[in-house]
Amino acid sequence: MDIVIREMRQEEYPLLEEFLYQAIFIPKGAEPPPRDITSKPELQVYVQNFGQQEGDDCLCAQCGGEIVGAVWVRIMDDYGHIDENTPSFAISLLPQFRGQGIGTRLMRAMLERLAQKGVKQASLAVQKDNYAVKMYRRCGFETVSENEQEYIMVYRA
Repeated sequence: MDIVIREMRQEEYPLLEEFLYQAIFIPKGAEPPPRDITSKPELQVYVQNFGQQEGDDCLCAQCGGEIVGAVWVRIMDDYGHIDENTPSFAISLLPQFRGQGIGTRLMRAMLERLAQKGVKQASLAVQKDNYAVKMYRRCGFETVSENEQEYIMVYRA
């Protein structure tokens, strides 16, 4: 499978709505939430007017002509918010492309991109049961706080 990691073009930003939905962790045996869950304000912070705020940045994974994954960062008051200078991560892949190392490639490419821009740290929130926790740790994220359900993790350049 030939995967290309590239910058997502502005005209492709509407795809982030689908990737936001795909980023929702669904525990084994649980029913997926309705698609309109992404219209909730606490989720819209990830995608609304993306590309119009300073620091908005997005890479995608493309297989053939299809975008199969995305990683994006923005400074926002989300679940993983640390401060007004720290971008938060969002990442997801279409289900059939998970578990193949594509997410790790996307994460590392974005971390490298942020380092080139002089960004000193980035954050994310992840549910404790999410299989992606291991990938985040492999990429250098460390848990800085937690609650009953989630870890807040930070990567420091």
